[in-house]
Amino acid sequence: MKQGAQDSAGTTGGGIPRFPPAGGAVRVPRQPQAADVRRERDTPAADVRRERDTPVADGARGEHTHCERPVPPPRPVVRRSSVRGQIVDALRTALVGGELRPGEVYSAPALGERFGVSATPVREAMQQLALEGAVEVVPNRGFRVVERDARELAELAEVRALIEVPVLLRLACTVPVERWAELRPLAEATVRAASSGCRATYAETDRAFHRAMLSLAGNEQLVQTAEDLHRRAQWPLVGGSGRPTRAGLVADAAQHTALLDALIARETDAVQLLVREHFAAAC
Repeated sequence: MKQGAQDSAGTTGGGIPRFPPAGGAVRVPRQPQAADVRRERDTPAADVRRERDTPVADGARGEHTHCERPVPPPRPVVRRSSVRGQIVDALRTALVGGELRPGEVYSAPALGERFGVSATPVREAMQQLALEGAVEVVPNRGFRVVERDARELAELAEVRALIEVPVLLRLACTVPVERWAELRPLAEATVRAASSGCRATYAETDRAFHRAMLSLAGNEQLVQTAEDLHRRAQWPLVGGSGRPTRAGLVADAAQHTALLDALIARETDAVQLLVREHFAAAC
């Protein structure tokens, strides 16, 4: 019997005995002959290793390789993180819109029923908001919306001005006019959102415009820090005081378009004045 047939029936490529087919007998692997020993002894070690390591086609050997594991089928992607992210966004919108009131305690099961999800992603989302300072944990009850006053809002506006004013003044002298012109649709989006009177929609477009301006600096840490401060500045105050009216939103959005016009015209004095007025109005 030829060696290829014997290996195919009785052993794997490496000489490991196979389980015999039903009703068959176990074949004993052929033992190395003297010629084989002499050939391996007279062949350089590197050639022997190369010969041993060279893969043999399955068709030439008449069997499947056992060193290759089958690739498992892809597992379904569980988008739990996306659910949590959607709940975080929904809770932030509810905060800005005043649906979640400062000082009130909300439980994860109740909010989960409201959003049509289990309590787990709501609890994870609330933990994220707790890290941001929007809510605080109330043991065995849920989460309380943090009560903020006008002083905290003024402090946030001051810190934002310290970060954004010098950056925008530097960018006003270095960024090409065409790049500023590309931000026109974002400024116009804030005007439309302000006209609708929806505070949550305006808050989103407001952050998008400021984020796009600061992104031109190429500093992701700067953008992220300013975004966090901006988001916190949009949370409602105790008793709903300081809540922007439709007229206030329209005036704020108008400052966006005026600032963009000044940046395109490279009028640095006007840029500085508009940015400082913008943050002062936010207090």
